[in-house]
Amino acid sequence: MILTTDRLLLRPITTDDARAMYECYRGPNVGPNAGWKPHESVDETREIIEQIFLANNVFGIVLREDNALIGSVGLIDDPKRDNDRTKMLGYSIGEDYWGRGYMTEAARAVVDDGFVRLGLDLISAYCYPENARSRRVLTKLGFRYEGTLALCEMIYNGEVRANECYALTPQYFAEAGVEDN
Repeated sequence: MILTTDRLLLRPITTDDARAMYECYRGPNVGPNAGWKPHESVDETREIIEQIFLANNVFGIVLREDNALIGSVGLIDDPKRDNDRTKMLGYSIGEDYWGRGYMTEAARAVVDDGFVRLGLDLISAYCYPENARSRRVLTKLGFRYEGTLALCEMIYNGEVRANECYALTPQYFAEAGVEDN
């Protein structure tokens, strides 16, 4: 399945994307914002593609203008909710592409697909309290803050972090409308 937006093409990730994804995810600021360490090699990225991305409903984010892969976005099972009609939104984008509205555009398309094609009742999302950029993406889409889970996630370096919890229903999404960047 492929989703398109004005500026983006969202398509399944393949192992052939390992080099481009490595370039996005090797920087010091991308992974730690999501709880994982920066990628150290193309081979490591390929393994992550095989273990995580291929097994889930995750799309590569590709710029339509030059076909560059700049990140990933998708809906996966939410380990904090035992409900088949709920998925969790996850996303990351290369630091060179921050602040341009690409993630909001990509996430909006995936959320819409989740409600329309998959018939989900709720989409959850989580971010660390210090991740203002991620929080901004979520609020633009209409996600509602549910609360904070203290000391709920151990990340790659052993640090235990809190998660801000957000939820989006089809009604909240419709009320949010379309907001640019």
